[in-house]
Amino acid sequence: MFSLNVPVPPAIPRLARDLHPKLTGFDRVPDRHTLVCKRFGVNDVSGDGDETDAPPRTVALDRLRERLRRPLARTSPFDVAATGIGVFDSPAAGSGPVVYLAIESDGLVRLHRRLCAAFGAVEGIEGDDYVPHVTLARGGNPEAGVVADLVAGEVDPVRWRVHALDVWDPAAREVAATVEV
Repeated sequence: MFSLNVPVPPAIPRLARDLHPKLTGFDRVPDRHTLVCKRFGVNDVSGDGDETDAPPRTVALDRLRERLRRPLARTSPFDVAATGIGVFDSPAAGSGPVVYLAIESDGLVRLHRRLCAAFGAVEGIEGDDYVPHVTLARGGNPEAGVVADLVAGEVDPVRWRVHALDVWDPAAREVAATVEV
């Protein structure tokens, strides 16, 4: 229903554009680059936990913002760095391979764990399985050696400090709210 995302600086889409010619043979190369901190489902925005249908968007957003207040209250701005390129050969969800910018951030991982403790983890991609990343391309049949060359290649690290998080609404394809840390 929603996700809590780390806003990425302009250097991330620029880096993705620079790498675009090397991403041939993939089914999807996203035009929007995201760094997901935590995903939320219907149960996370249900008023009493008994709802099986999602509440109206505005109600769901209000409930999520209220539930986020406590775990985010202890969060200070934190540093993030895109340091290289990695691959999920067989991702837990969706088609593979997935080529991504590898993200290093102790602060992000600590926040993710705190949110999983409050909301629960999505099996296979959150909790102990969480790998902070920005997807560059996924699926398809890239030519032999393309993925290995991407992973072996060097990128100039992109470093930034996170002062706010965005609540992303995939149905509306927009940022529904921004929460300061």
